[in-house]
Amino acid sequence: MYSGSSDGESHDTSTQRKIPPASSMLWVRNLRRYIGSGAGLGSEALMELETKRILLEIFKDKQQKSQEAGTIPSFYKKKPEEGSISQRVQKLAKYRFLKKQSDLLLNSDDLAAMWNCLRENCVIDDATGAEKMNYEDFCHIASVCTEQIGPKCRRFFSPSNFMKFEKDEAGRIAILPFYLYVMRTVSLTQARIDMSELDEDSDGFLQNNEMESYISGLIPNLAQLRDMPEAFYQMYCRIASQKFFFFCDPHRRGRACIKKILLSNCLQELMELHQESEEEVTDTEQAENWFSLTSAQRICDMFLALDKDMSGTLCKQELKEYADGTLTDIFIERVFDEHVRRGKSVIDEQVRRDKSSSGSFREMDFDSFLDFVLALENKDTPEGLTYLFRCLDLQGRGYLTTADIHSLFRDVHQKWIEGGNYELCIEDVRDEIWDMVKPSDPLKITLADLLGCKQGGTVASMLIDVRGFWAHDNRENLLQEEEEPPEEESQ
Repeated sequence: MYSGSSDGESHDTSTQRKIPPASSMLWVRNLRRYIGSGAGLGSEALMELETKRILLEIFKDKQQKSQEAGTIPSFYKKKPEEGSISQRVQKLAKYRFLKKQSDLLLNSDDLAAMWNCLRENCVIDDATGAEKMNYEDFCHIASVCTEQIGPKCRRFFSPSNFMKFEKDEAGRIAILPFYLYVMRTVSLTQARIDMSELDEDSDGFLQNNEMESYISGLIPNLAQLRDMPEAFYQMYCRIASQKFFFFCDPHRRGRACIKKILLSNCLQELMELHQESEEEVTDTEQAENWFSLTSAQRICDMFLALDKDMSGTLCKQELKEYADGTLTDIFIERVFDEHVRRGKSVIDEQVRRDKSSSGSFREMDFDSFLDFVLALENKDTPEGLTYLFRCLDLQGRGYLTTADIHSLFRDVHQKWIEGGNYELCIEDVRDEIWDMVKPSDPLKITLADLLGCKQGGTVASMLIDVRGFWAHDNRENLLQEEEEPPEEESQ
């Protein structure tokens, strides 16, 4: 019995050993050869095989390129073509996202209800009379506001927000700074949503026409601009937009970052026009705000007064009349060299011959004039001082030497003497400027030195404008005159 079973097992084993492997069978080899050639496949199978082959080649090619490129990542993504499915999907996704964010914002009624909740549930400080709340009050007000307004106000009542504000000895914060924080957050978020809607290519930057559209949409909501004539809308938007680009587009690429716009003082200055002034405001106070109607009209009138031939551009001779002709000739020349492009505008050939006696003809258009005015009116800012420093840097080396200071102040000295003032020594003024700046390198003054000394605007005025030098020379008398009126009133 045992021998029989063992014979059977040996018989099976010998049989299995006699079966050749599949790869050695003739029909298997022929079938593989037949399928590998693609002759026995249908059209769909052939297409799939070809697709796999192409994708494999693409993968190998990309892998090889990435190995050759090292660790440099891809930094350029091609924008979707106009009218393509990709662009439509992108616009739809952007619309839905912005709509969702807009629905989460508090409206004017919600803000009024929050203010009422804050006032009804706060405590009055006996010492100062200020309305305050501790953390328990803060949590209670959060619950009340959530019931009245909805969950969209809950994010303002987080513990981290409570810790942002200054607390008194009892651990309480004032309700007014907290409410102003909520209002500013809502205002900035709404502004970002509005700007993002105008951002056609969704790259986070606004171009000139997009910024002008945003300002145009704000005009009806700004109390101090409601009476603006419609004919002046386009010019006003152009003037207002230029300040945003002067401060938020330092490299003059024609686009300003939305985040930078939101964080800039320009937007805050524009939003000040929301306030309805109950008291009478003087023309001087209105002119201090670049975005006021008075300021915009002043700039337009100034440009028209300088443009004697009504060509829409200014030549060097016309610009020399700016500020009653107190700017030096060398500064005007440098402005045209550094900030006015050659042949920027097309005008009549006869006007070209009349305006320019030299071979290099340049005209300052209205946008360049706006930059010029902004730089002179904001000399103490990094952007304004950077604009002026390029004009002061006569050799384009990135720094000023004693020879540059001497050359620049020579024209100021000439106008100073022509105005009937006392004789002064240019070397003394040069030494005074060096003492004011205190440059890191005693032989040259850089832009960083002017920004760091906090007197860069004064130094620039001394070198380009005889009126600026006069103001510096008489600074003590001017300060005394400013202090006298309050003393007279007190008497």
